[in-house]
Amino acid sequence: MAPVGSEFLGFFSSFVSFLVGGEQISAIGRGICVLLGISLEDTQKELEHMVRKILNLRVFEDESGKHWAKSVMDKQYEVLCISQFTLQCVLKGNKPDFHLAMPTEQAESFYNSFLEQLRKTYRPELIKDGKFGAYMQVHIQNDGPVTVELESPVPGAAASDPKQLSKLEKQQQRKEKTRAKGPSESSKERNAPRKEDRSASSGAEGDVSSEREP
Repeated sequence: MAPVGSEFLGFFSSFVSFLVGGEQISAIGRGICVLLGISLEDTQKELEHMVRKILNLRVFEDESGKHWAKSVMDKQYEVLCISQFTLQCVLKGNKPDFHLAMPTEQAESFYNSFLEQLRKTYRPELIKDGKFGAYMQVHIQNDGPVTVELESPVPGAAASDPKQLSKLEKQQQRKEKTRAKGPSESSKERNAPRKEDRSASSGAEGDVSSEREP
């Protein structure tokens, strides 16, 4: 799946808590719970793209109750981030494979940079996180429920990303089905060359012409 961008699942919550060993490490009220899967090929460009999208997604209602109108920054809500390498999973048969996820040492540095960029762009006291690499229990009270999946765009990703390849295959199948159906009947009639009426055609046509005779 290399190169491929970060993957993000956003749960729009009324409450989220993050526990390690039964101890609550972090919690937020209204806001976004971010599960971030970091790819082997992610760079600063993908990091900045994800930060910008997360903070500007219009997924909350405005003061008049209109849906999909306000971002987490507009509402001054909280963001809880959790590193989630399993989002980079590719199934080999029935077995999950995680070789496309960034190695732990690099991923921790990247994740810390991601948090730092969020805090620089937004209010730092509203950005919360858990404990990198820990075995965790995440309690999400998903509001709606609403869940959004984002994947950062990376040039060339479609050439090697199984998810992108699957999408391309489906698109190709739809194109082939469209071609197989051929042009519509109306377009056939418009484009068909005009022919003179002849009684000496197929047998079926001969039957029709004979019916016309008095």
